[in-house]
Order: sequence, then structure tokens, then C-alpha cells
Amino acid sequence: MAITGALLFAALGSTTYAATPTDPNQAKAREILERVISMQTSEGHGQVPVMAEYLAGELRAAGIPAADISILPLGETASLVARFRGDGSGGRPIVLMAHMDVVAARREDWERDPFQLVEENGYFYGRGTLDVKGGVTSITSTILRLKAEKFVPTRDLIVVFTGDEESHQKTAEDLVTNHKDLVDAEYALNADGGGGRLDDKTGAPISFSLQTAEKSYADFELTTHNPGGHSSQPRADNAIYDLADIVKRIQAFQFPVMFNDTTISYFRIMAKQESGEVADALRSFSERPGDPVAAEALSHYYSYVGMTRTTCVATMLRGGHAPNALPQSATVNINCRIFPGVPVETVRDTLAQIAGDKATITTMGNPITSPPSPLRKDIVDAVTRAVHERHPGIPIIPSQSSGASDAIWFNPAGIPTYGVGETFIKDSDDFAHGLNERISTKSFYDGLEYWHSLVTQLAGRAH
Repeated sequence: MAITGALLFAALGSTTYAATPTDPNQAKAREILERVISMQTSEGHGQVPVMAEYLAGELRAAGIPAADISILPLGETASLVARFRGDGSGGRPIVLMAHMDVVAARREDWERDPFQLVEENGYFYGRGTLDVKGGVTSITSTILRLKAEKFVPTRDLIVVFTGDEESHQKTAEDLVTNHKDLVDAEYALNADGGGGRLDDKTGAPISFSLQTAEKSYADFELTTHNPGGHSSQPRADNAIYDLADIVKRIQAFQFPVMFNDTTISYFRIMAKQESGEVADALRSFSERPGDPVAAEALSHYYSYVGMTRTTCVATMLRGGHAPNALPQSATVNINCRIFPGVPVETVRDTLAQIAGDKATITTMGNPITSPPSPLRKDIVDAVTRAVHERHPGIPIIPSQSSGASDAIWFNPAGIPTYGVGETFIKDSDDFAHGLNERISTKSFYDGLEYWHSLVTQLAGRAH
């Protein structure tokens, strides 16, 4: 989950990194990555507080006062907030954020133990290497390095590690609702967004995505009801049939075409990198924002299907109560990814109109609407410099994610959030949430330099 901040990803090149790096900053980062990967921080295992305590210990040892470090329990999970105090001359604080939890991984399905860091053939394997314990490690290592260098930031740096981004996002909600004083900042840099793209064949860097917007997430349950009866006496009205009709109407429905500065900029740049019909559609949409013909063409490409409108799709079904009885109810879960700025209630009302009077609709949980973040010149410039230090000249592309991260809670709380993760990756290497998740070792180590450059530009003295 989703324009994004700056990410630094290094292309797979000829440089080889030893299993035990000699550079002390790299060695410490590898140690941290190995430790956090070993912690099974997926939901239900209670390991997020353990990871938070470990990271807090590292930050205390580096010189962050214990009074400036907070571990905030919430159910079985927790969040970690630590403040690296600056001299205040540069303005309000900057949040550096990532999440400590990961999605579940079954050992029997993986080729390697998902909760053991394995270095093999130029890759680090393990659950969370890409999403997003690599980012947790990069941020932690950057703070440790800056403290060792006796760096004094011009503004406070607030490390924020949440504990349930992959499930309920309650820790992010808790932080901005009940602990706003700890995390309030001018803006946030999110490791869980953005990133660099490598050519699948050559490994050469192609572009870097700076995420400044992401769609909101919402689930709605639609339920049909019926008196039921004996299955030997079928009737014209049937809860399952009624629900099936509604699902088919939702399948055929398209929300209005939408756009913002981020998507237009993204399409304009990507039109130069794509070819054929998709390039033509991207070019047409960027030249004529809202063009329905171009939007329809883009809807057939998974990379762009969610970038021109709100989307809703059926994801789960349940119905009936016995194999020999007419169903008394049937329910479908409709998962919606809502275009930035569109109210959740607007989407709910639209689904209710499609369903008509044969179904009730329930909003699940507490979905929230998240606005896009403005394209700030200082952030764009800092990201561009940090990326170009290793990949000169590649385009920096403002982007909007169709997924959702903890940024959906920080943006509405007045903390504009930018995806600035640190991994360059091939499309064919993207196994986040899947089997055999991995990142290249070069990308990981280069990402440490990227974060150091980014933070010192934004919170250091003018060059």
C-alpha cells in the first residue's frame, strides 16, 4: 500500500559486495538487517514490540537520549518514535518513517527460511528485505552514522516506525490521533513508497519514482436477505442470485476519470519510456487530462489501471447456511482503492445506488480519505541530487500509488508524506508479499548512501 518521496536504488552492476563488508557503516547496517529479518513480525506473533525494543537500544547506544525514545504498545503490536534533536534553525521537524511488521510467510512454501537473512548470488533474501525492513534498517543506520559523525541537524529528525501497516494500520492512526505531539512535523519521508526501476535485461537504472500521492483503501460489505426455505421448493427471489446480479453491475461500472498534477506529470514522462498503444494513451492523457478514450486504453494495463479513477472489485464471498436450504443471506466484500481527495462516503453512496434496494451496505473499519502531497521544490531537488549521485541523468518521476501505506493517516493530519524508499529493482525481482522476497546487495548498500545524502541535504547547512 501508495507522488511519492525519493527512493535511491542502485543498478546491478559489476561492483561486488563481500558477505562481511569492511566499511563499518555497511557492516552495522547488515547486522541490523539480519537481526530484524529474524524477527517474525507478521500479525499474530507478538514480535513487533521485540523489534521496537531492539531498535530503541541501538538508537540509545548511538546517543539518542532515552527520554526522546517512545515505544507505544497497541494490542499485540507497537510503534516506535525517536527524536534526533537539531538546533531549530532550519524549521519544523522532518519525520523519517517505515513499518516494522511484514506479511505472513510460510517456511514450507519458501526455498529459504523467510525469517533468516540469506545472502546469495548478489541478493539478500528474507521476508521484509523489500517491504520494508530494508527501509527500517536504512533509516536506523543513517541516524547511527549521523550521530557518530557528530552531525547536528538544523531541525529535529523524528524516526517513526509503525507496527501494523500490513494489516490494520491502527498504530499510524494512534500516532496522529493520540500522540500528535510526538510526530508533528513539516513533512514526512516514507521508506515505504517510491523507488527506482532497473531494466529487466541489462540491470541499468531507468527511472526513479518520487511518490507524492496514494489512493485510500476501503472495504464495503453488501448483503442480500431472503426468507429462505427448503431447497426442494425454489423461488424466483434468491439471496445468492440477487447478490450475483449486483456483483455483475459493479463489475460493469466505472467510476469517473480523474487526474491530478502527479498523475499528469507521471504519464507525460512514462509516455517517453513506453511504446505502442500504451505510450500513445499516456501521451494523450497527459496532453488532454481526463480523455476518456485514453483512460479506457490504460485500463487494460495493470500498471496503470488504478491511476485514472477510483476502482472497486469483489474480493470475498459468503452465503447460505445449509446445502439443502434456500439462502437467507449472501454477502460480498467490495474492496475499493479511492482516488486521492475523493470522500469515502461518495464511494459508499455510489455502491449503494448500484446495489439498489435489494442489499444493505456496511462500511468496514474506519477508512480515511487522504489528499495528495504538494510537489515541493526542496524535496524534489534533494531527491534528484541524491539519486543522480549514483545514477546521473535518470528521470525523477512524480508518482501516485494505487496501494495504501501509513501515509494515508499522516497526510490528513497535516503532515504531507513523500515516498522515498531506497531500493532500485527490476520488475522481475519484485516479490514483495510473495515468495522468496529479495533485494540486491548493491541496492541495499547504495541505499544507505542515498539516505545519508537526502537527510543531510534537507536537515543540514546549505552547501
